[in-house]
Amino acid sequence: MKARMPAAPFRLVVHTLALGALALTCVPPAAAGGTSAKVERGAYLVKAGACQDCHTPWIMGPKGPQPDQSRALSGHPADAKLPPPPPLNADWAWAGSGTMTAFAGPWGISYAANLTPDKQTGLGAWKEKDFIATLRKGRHAGDGRPILPPMPWEALAHMTDADLGAIFAYLQSLKPIANRVPDYQPPAAAAAK
Repeated sequence: MKARMPAAPFRLVVHTLALGALALTCVPPAAAGGTSAKVERGAYLVKAGACQDCHTPWIMGPKGPQPDQSRALSGHPADAKLPPPPPLNADWAWAGSGTMTAFAGPWGISYAANLTPDKQTGLGAWKEKDFIATLRKGRHAGDGRPILPPMPWEALAHMTDADLGAIFAYLQSLKPIANRVPDYQPPAAAAAK
């Protein structure tokens, strides 16, 4: 004769297994190696790539210039009105603003973009494919205006789709910051400024 498990302990085992299965379906993506791992990889690449050097406005801190982390990766401040750039020549071929977010050279004046996921002024309405196309082709959203110096898109174009996707995932995980960066100024407009 086979021994039967009493009903109460049997239900306890079934409930325990059911709760365990439910817990496995509720595991956050990081534990399963999913999205959070991708975001962490992107954070690492953004830090190693020094993206904040140009896309985060710099301020004067107790030890000298430093990135303003309250505006991390939000691009050139919309409220930072700059005077005309200094005269450039063969010895000084380009110049950068004190915020480290605006650059003048033979191409005109370029401003570091808002990389936060703000839908109106940043990358919030972008798709991963748009971001990857931008860095592959050197054109805004893959087919818009050219990406200008000093943005090193040519170097970033050598990254894998997985790494560029991880950077995009990280940028999308940030707090959105509304900051409309000024439009690029071509050389003639920059000279007339």
